[in-house]
Amino acid sequence: MPAPHLTFFCELDPAPLKQLVDDQLIKDLKSLGAKISLGLRDLSSERAEVVSRLNQAGIPVDAWLLLPEEEGYWFNLRNYPQAFSRYFEFKKWTAENRLQWAAVGLDIEPDIHDLTDFTRRNWRSLPQYILRLFARMEWRRGMAAYRNLVSQIHEDGYRVETYQMPLIEDERKAHSSVLQRVMGLVNLPADREVWMLYTSFVRPHGAGMLASYAREAQAVAVGSTGGGVGVDLGSYEPLGWDEFGRDLRLAWYWCDDLYIFSLEGCAAQGFLEPLKSFSWDYPVILPETGVVRIDGWRRSLQSMLWIISNLAFVLGTAIGGLLLWKIIQRMLAKQKERKLNQM
Repeated sequence: MPAPHLTFFCELDPAPLKQLVDDQLIKDLKSLGAKISLGLRDLSSERAEVVSRLNQAGIPVDAWLLLPEEEGYWFNLRNYPQAFSRYFEFKKWTAENRLQWAAVGLDIEPDIHDLTDFTRRNWRSLPQYILRLFARMEWRRGMAAYRNLVSQIHEDGYRVETYQMPLIEDERKAHSSVLQRVMGLVNLPADREVWMLYTSFVRPHGAGMLASYAREAQAVAVGSTGGGVGVDLGSYEPLGWDEFGRDLRLAWYWCDDLYIFSLEGCAAQGFLEPLKSFSWDYPVILPETGVVRIDGWRRSLQSMLWIISNLAFVLGTAIGGLLLWKIIQRMLAKQKERKLNQM
């Protein structure tokens, strides 16, 4: 039976990671033909031992680069100096421990502190986000730096994956850089771009959101099945088996490369065993009503981004139109006055 290529994200600290990666897990991953994108929350000898074990077992591993939380945790437009430093530390650590990687993953998301502000509705931070709208030079510097980082990674012989919020596609369609400047996203070319379409965070609109974006995606990440860094994203429940299965089939309808967040969540919920006999060709019911709703929301977002990006043009057109209307009114008034004088 045909099946997609599966990659499991794993974001554990060394001790629970070592406990998770046992003989049974390795057998499960081999049975699924799956690989791991391992979040490098540290570059410790304990983590290197786990990667070495996976290398020896023939399980492909992607190096998912992460930063300390005080530096933003994920890569964003403003922490590119730390991202470069992290990559060179990773190269040294890799060489010292003779580790092998299938690819290098760059997780492009807002600074973890910005995300916390957003989820807690910290309106006191609003002025700094408004000021970012005008930070075009900062955006250009960040873009150039990350493009150089990708080139460096390629020169070192690695494929590059980016893990992106799907909003980046709406930004592209609007020919905008607003979300990049405000949220710190980076429109970064890579060998594979993975859109994080986690329906557990957007219930009850998750299926519509997934279907709306997945049809345009190169690769899709579904989730969350549990786990991950401790950020307050509001109250949500991890995906149950029925939701998880729905998301897998919906994503595979459009994409052959599926990423799952997370390995530890799937293991904790006992999802790995039933995945081995999962019916991928089970009929898929497309959430048409949900897709129409999300598509409408996306069009509105793209329009708003275009207007903000072209505010000078929009204001100039509006003012020009108003002045033209005033001139026409005056001309009509004068013409009317001349006719009255001739009578």
